[in-house]
Amino acid sequence: MNEIIEKILDHRSVRAFQDKELTKEEIHTIVKAAQAASTSSFLQAYTILGITDKEKKAALAQLAGNQGYVEHNGHLFIFCADAHRLEIAAQMEGIDLGDTLSSTENFMIALIDAALAAQNASIAAESMGLGICYIGGLRNNLYEVSELLNIPKHVIPLFALVVGHPAQAADKKPRMPLELVYHENGYQSNEEEYRKQLEAYNETISAYYQERTKGKRADRWTAQVAQMLTQKSRSYMKDYVKAKAWIQNKDSYQQHTEK
Repeated sequence: MNEIIEKILDHRSVRAFQDKELTKEEIHTIVKAAQAASTSSFLQAYTILGITDKEKKAALAQLAGNQGYVEHNGHLFIFCADAHRLEIAAQMEGIDLGDTLSSTENFMIALIDAALAAQNASIAAESMGLGICYIGGLRNNLYEVSELLNIPKHVIPLFALVVGHPAQAADKKPRMPLELVYHENGYQSNEEEYRKQLEAYNETISAYYQERTKGKRADRWTAQVAQMLTQKSRSYMKDYVKAKAWIQNKDSYQQHTEK
């Protein structure tokens, strides 16, 4: 096993950082690594925002659910699905794209491109001895985030990535056994076998929480995710996506901002 694979397999989320900013060289290295990721049809349909302004970081931390590490870290990256640049490229060539940028396929391309770039960035950061944590809470209040960061149409902030020098060791959560996520030659849907595998994973996760909390928690994975999925989350998202002109509904963003 080589050093890259060892580093990938040793991943854990870090939520406490030293009061030490990343250098310009570190930031640029992480961004260049992100850019080296695969991209569909060479569209490169994403943009990475680097947030250094302290007031904006504090505001984003609040909008993301009062997560302090969004404000206090070495650097805050925000990965955006971006077709705005593609629209400009077409205009430069005198081509009217009409509604093609708003297709579901182009939307998915931008989402996937951004996710691939972000994972490259994460692996690069961890290989440099830095810690990382993805912040999906950014999507709690995307209208406000978009206003704060001057986000144009055809651009959606998907998630943040906090990076920095770890202040303390972080626990590594055990992932599912390989047979639960890797199926050969088609989806294996033997429900009885699935239940056995999930029950075994429940025992692993329960033991992890018991050790981590000194017996105060013993969560089962199936109970944890089932409870989470009973709660509606970010139900405004469809309207927001329409508002950003990825699905045609030109008036919804204006209606929201005029409230």
